[in-house]
Amino acid sequence: MSLATKLILIAALVLSIIIPFGYYLLGEKSRGRYKKSLGVNVFFFFGAFVLGSIMMFGGDVQAAGAAASSGASMATGMGYLAAALVTGLSCIGGGIAVASAASAALGAISEDSSVLGKSLIFVGLAEGVCLYGLIISFMILGQL
Repeated sequence: MSLATKLILIAALVLSIIIPFGYYLLGEKSRGRYKKSLGVNVFFFFGAFVLGSIMMFGGDVQAAGAAASSGASMATGMGYLAAALVTGLSCIGGGIAVASAASAALGAISEDSSVLGKSLIFVGLAEGVCLYGLIISFMILGQL
């Protein structure tokens, strides 16, 4: 896959997310508009996904042979996949934890300002989950 094809694919995926939700967020909030923007987003995302799959699997077989002869193995590919999953899933979990801890902390601080230090500790612990995942992914990449 050439560089231009990869850039077009990435641009299509980014635009498929930005345009519908930007349209939704700038407009008035209504249930019909939300459903419409979500439907457009799903349509463009899966369309770009199918187009990218066709481009990836429609290439030359010679390129696969060259990659196999250059030393790329299944273990290396799985290592990169593991590093990506560790980073992504830890950041999703950390984001969920920060959302819960930060909203509870703001509610507690608004009632009693003396709990600021205690609540910041819990928010910091939730952010630490993301950092631990990032460190583990660097360790995985260091072994490849």
